[in-house]
Amino acid sequence: MSGTQTPLNGRRFVLYLYVVIVAIAGALGVVLGEVVDMGEPPRLFFLVPLPPNGAGFAVYGVVTVAVALGLPLALVAYVSRQADSREDT
Repeated sequence: MSGTQTPLNGRRFVLYLYVVIVAIAGALGVVLGEVVDMGEPPRLFFLVPLPPNGAGFAVYGVVTVAVALGLPLALVAYVSRQADSREDT
């Protein structure tokens, strides 16, 4: 099925939404890291210690949300491409 391409069409809209959500996670990490005393510093994937400040919590939030949303999104994109290619044959 082909249609006109718009700036917010399907996959592009999902990518924009993904970027906005990851950016919000980073901004909230900075704000919460600077305003609220979180106690222990964050550990990225339980391995990499990060500083207990706004930058550390921003990195933690961005990477965690990017991976947690990015992996399923990549899987859905892959399956969608495979389905589209099978439809064309």
